[in-house]
Amino acid sequence: MAVSAQRLLEELQIFGQDCEEELIEKLLELCVYYGQKEEDMVDELIAFCTSTHKANITSETLNSFEHEFLSKRLSKARHSASKDSGHAGARDIVSIQELIEVEEEEETLLNSYTTPSKGSQKRAVITPESSLTKRRVSARSPHQLLSPSSFSPSATPSQKYNSRNNRGEVVTSFGSAQGMSWSGRGGAGNISLKVVGCPESLTGSYKSMFQKLPDIREVLTCRIEELGSELKEHYKIEAFTPVLAPAQEPVILLGQIGCDSNGKLNSKSVILEGDREHSSGAQIPVDLSELKEYSLFPGQVVIMEGINTTGRKLVATKLYEGVPLPFLQPTEEDRDFEQSMVLVACGPYTTSDSITYEPLLDLIAIINRDRPDVCVLSCLLTSPFEDVFKQCLRTIIEGTRSSGSHLVFVPSLRDVHHEPVYPQPPFSYSELPQEDKKRVHFLSEPCSFSINGVIFGLTSTDLLFHMGAEEISSSSGTSDRFSRILKHILTQRSYYPLYPPQEDMAIDYENFYAYAQLPVTPDVFIIPSELRYFVKDILGCVCVNPGRLTKGQVGGTFGRLYLRRQTAEGEGRRSPCVAAQVVRI
Repeated sequence: MAVSAQRLLEELQIFGQDCEEELIEKLLELCVYYGQKEEDMVDELIAFCTSTHKANITSETLNSFEHEFLSKRLSKARHSASKDSGHAGARDIVSIQELIEVEEEEETLLNSYTTPSKGSQKRAVITPESSLTKRRVSARSPHQLLSPSSFSPSATPSQKYNSRNNRGEVVTSFGSAQGMSWSGRGGAGNISLKVVGCPESLTGSYKSMFQKLPDIREVLTCRIEELGSELKEHYKIEAFTPVLAPAQEPVILLGQIGCDSNGKLNSKSVILEGDREHSSGAQIPVDLSELKEYSLFPGQVVIMEGINTTGRKLVATKLYEGVPLPFLQPTEEDRDFEQSMVLVACGPYTTSDSITYEPLLDLIAIINRDRPDVCVLSCLLTSPFEDVFKQCLRTIIEGTRSSGSHLVFVPSLRDVHHEPVYPQPPFSYSELPQEDKKRVHFLSEPCSFSINGVIFGLTSTDLLFHMGAEEISSSSGTSDRFSRILKHILTQRSYYPLYPPQEDMAIDYENFYAYAQLPVTPDVFIIPSELRYFVKDILGCVCVNPGRLTKGQVGGTFGRLYLRRQTAEGEGRRSPCVAAQVVRI
């Protein structure tokens, strides 16, 4: 549609408005973009200025006019059209950009009611010198929208990563790490690496998305009954009481913690869902006011003692602590193994502003330098391209061949190219060279495996973050949240005890029951997380969060451990993990 600048000037002069050439260009652009005639555009603009009490037309006025009137009207028109047609249909690039702009406007409006946080992104200030017309034209250009530079990381090395000056810095230590050489023997050592299942491990893909609600309920019920039976025997409890049975004396109930609504769990919304045998799955609200110390999360199987005089509310007075599984007793062959070094790293393996995979190459250089006996690599790649994944895999395998280190690859739900279901089957890599088959191992997520008889448990899912967001606690003294969550994982005997799970978790509960339970309490538990790195001894299990190898545009951390069987003093057990460190890449 042909639009004349002269005609716009004439229409504006009717209302006594004289505009600069830049504003006329802007109006021309709006007429073309929104399909308006000159007189209609000017009439609507003058009406907008009158309603908003703006005497003169400025660049800010035009910007407000577009966002508060033109774009919203167009959005409503498209929305009503999509309703009339019965489906939205295919949108063109311009309409998609309009939707993005409307969403940004709504987000900005919501942010204006909140306290600005550190590092929050602010809308750019528009001034007469900021070339508004050029900015708007470039923003709507389809070539700009679809150009690789608009959404892809750069192929050039990351400047922030290369400029780091803390590489090799030890950020946390555990055990007798002082004086350690932190070097292994690579392929020269005698390494026995076996997968530990319960009763067997996940080795291949399976059909998912076919589960029914009764099947999920059956799995949860079995967990309640199995854990309840173990706790009943441990604490010498005679019998459990149904949750809805009124009693004037203290009663002991078995059940699973839940929330009485769809919101997050809090001290006033706790319910106890009873087991099938004693309570037929009935629920009862729980009053925690009499408990001095507690730590609860949805899905936790617990034994509670309390008063239930009416059968409608339990006033809890005691919470029985969970009991972990026993450790695997080493065989005579395992007792005599030589000390070994294990390196643990969790992706992403490149920075967010680059696809050169420099951190991965630096990690390969560290492996070749230190020659660890085993390297455990979790959450390999978030790229959606399987060819890129295979290239990274090939780079790691060929790049570490000279070191002879055993490689253990564990997938993650963040791997876009892999199956997004939990438990997750191992990677398949048919191009693996024959010479590397003995030292390269592909395991499932989660997994349990042994290195010379030392049991490792590993999950690449950020369970610390998931459970930390749902757990509630009360303590009379200082309490460490990480330690509480790790203790829950070990005593609940599951790699993912949270129920309902996080929204982005697709759990197949039949396979979850078969492959995501702890077979024994591991000697070492590796649990990578976005949260702060640590090494902790929890109930005799050394728990390690090695952090991520990269965090945004900067380098992250990895972990390393020394394993050596120690002679037990008396009847006590000594951990085979004698030292551990978390180091910056």
